[in-house]
Amino acid sequence: MFKKILIANRGEIACRVAATARAMGIKTVAVYSEADAEAKHVAVCDEAVLIGPAPAKESYLCGDTIIAVALATGAQAIHPGYGFLSENADFADACSEAGLVFIGPPASSMRAMGSKSAAKTLMESADVPLVPGYHGDEQDPDFLQLQGDRIGYPVLLKASAGGGGKGMRVIEKSEDFKAALASCKREAISSFGDDKVLAEKYLTRPRHIEIQVFADTHGNCVYLHERDCSVQRRHQKVLEEAPAPGMPAERRAAMGEAAVAAAKAVGYVGAGTVEFIANQDGSFYFMEMNTRLQVEHPVTEMITGTDLVEWQLRVAAGQPLPKTQAELAIHGHSIEARVYAENPEKGFLPSIGTLRHMDTPGAVSFELGGTPGGAPAAVRIDSGVREGDAISPFYDPMIAKLIVWGADRNQALARMSQALAEFQIVGLATNIAFLKRLVEGGSFASADLDTGLIERDAETLFPQPKAVPVGALALAAVALIEAEKDCSAAVSANRSDPWGNALGWRLNSAYQRQLTFSDEYTAARDMKHYKVDVTYHAGGWDLAVGGIEAALSVTRREGAELSIKLGATSMHGTVRRDGEIFHVFSGGRHFQLHYNDPMAHAGELEAAGGRLTAPMPGKVVAVLAAKGQQVKKGDPLVIMEAMKMEHTIGAPSDGLVEEILYQVGDQVADGAPLLAFKAAA
Repeated sequence: MFKKILIANRGEIACRVAATARAMGIKTVAVYSEADAEAKHVAVCDEAVLIGPAPAKESYLCGDTIIAVALATGAQAIHPGYGFLSENADFADACSEAGLVFIGPPASSMRAMGSKSAAKTLMESADVPLVPGYHGDEQDPDFLQLQGDRIGYPVLLKASAGGGGKGMRVIEKSEDFKAALASCKREAISSFGDDKVLAEKYLTRPRHIEIQVFADTHGNCVYLHERDCSVQRRHQKVLEEAPAPGMPAERRAAMGEAAVAAAKAVGYVGAGTVEFIANQDGSFYFMEMNTRLQVEHPVTEMITGTDLVEWQLRVAAGQPLPKTQAELAIHGHSIEARVYAENPEKGFLPSIGTLRHMDTPGAVSFELGGTPGGAPAAVRIDSGVREGDAISPFYDPMIAKLIVWGADRNQALARMSQALAEFQIVGLATNIAFLKRLVEGGSFASADLDTGLIERDAETLFPQPKAVPVGALALAAVALIEAEKDCSAAVSANRSDPWGNALGWRLNSAYQRQLTFSDEYTAARDMKHYKVDVTYHAGGWDLAVGGIEAALSVTRREGAELSIKLGATSMHGTVRRDGEIFHVFSGGRHFQLHYNDPMAHAGELEAAGGRLTAPMPGKVVAVLAAKGQQVKKGDPLVIMEAMKMEHTIGAPSDGLVEEILYQVGDQVADGAPLLAFKAAA
């Protein structure tokens, strides 16, 4: 077995590999960019070496530098994690030439499966069913459009070297083909350095089923059953579960055997995933093979009692697979939710900022590699960040993977719902509330699954904002008043002096004040204001809020946790203040209330209007309008790229483009004005 390995990655996968290696007595070396100097993966490894600036192409994608670090630190092998260099055949060859073990498949296997088009040709020769499409080398736009017309719309364009949903476009009609192709190619070259695409018939209501395979150097190859990854947004997975709901044993075996056959056909070694697209009638087609460990591998571990990272290390060291196919039974059900720093209500735009507070839901380490049939821990958190860490614009904005296990799917659903209710994050936007609606929604709960589920259920998954409940407003008000009391007690020189405290004492009358909160504070035109009237008296306060007027008392206060009683109603929650924002976690929901202090903002003016601004930090990749151009509402004006994804900024109304403020290639900050725009009268 290895004595020391280098982990050529970052985030939660680097932390995960380090934990497994430590349990096996293997030392680890981390590499990090300037942006990751204080990152969690740097702290958990035995050694850490700086390899370059923040952009991945100048650090985590520099294979020569990483190999040099491995040799200098005495590492015997390199674990690439997923993403970055994990599916780079040239890097695998370079490792071998340097005398290092690449913990992954042979370069020949990666080359065979690394190109979607080449892989489909290989599978076609092996009689694996394929979706109708064009997988050739010809990339002329007119030719590709003819292929799209031949296939029949809707058509799916995919980057041949792609993955993770990047470089994919669904085209509904022929006249949209050229614009979608150009956008797809731009994203492909940015993400993978290769703008080659393939075209396929886009199936309606398909399911995304993938098979985890594992092979060793002794000729053994097994499948560790399937995962259903149908719930996606923009072709990126949101929820994954194992086993797939409603999967008959016969089809499971057929898909598993087909996946093993595909792996053997390319001389595969290590962990890999063969992905299929399945119709509702049970028919399935080969889609692609990911020649690495997948982000969603924990659900497979949970139901099979295995540690797939340990398997990777053992197989790379020349050992046989730890289990045979007959030993890989399914125990229970597991679901994984990807907790991201993003805003679902704004098209899932990534959110940049600092994790000022993060409280995870009763996280317990899962005993990987345990006895089959033994009940694993109910909740597992895989994360590469800690409270106080920053989510930067340079890398994927994943905060954590939340994984639950249950004896059956219903129990797993209940545990996931409860875990999401307990997951608290302050400092940036997250998708936690969206995930909770998704898990509790009728379609997912009843396993009515397909890749269009989120769009199909948009009305329930993206509900119109509702009024903040009285309980949340009361908790915020109490938190504010209690904080004022604490501050008063801390600074008062004479605590017996009634004039020197913030307890609301008055000589001949009761002190009354009005607190004003608002939600939707990031969009002034949608802002809702709430008034809370407080009357101080010797025994506590009276609150008037939301049409309710009653005596209020604090029954328990432990740090940020509050239990209060408003009249006859008891309320409980956690309130965390971040500047002027009160984050109220109560009843499984998260309310963000802006405290409007008129004294704090006296004299401030609103920013001048008429300028369309960048929704996040990024780079301008296309300017589609010109100075003096008349445009219609919704016309695309500027395309930005951030975190390898393209975002189109459209005209908010009919109007005139008065000035272009940035050009293609310019880096822009969050909120920067992109162009001057005058709305039509």
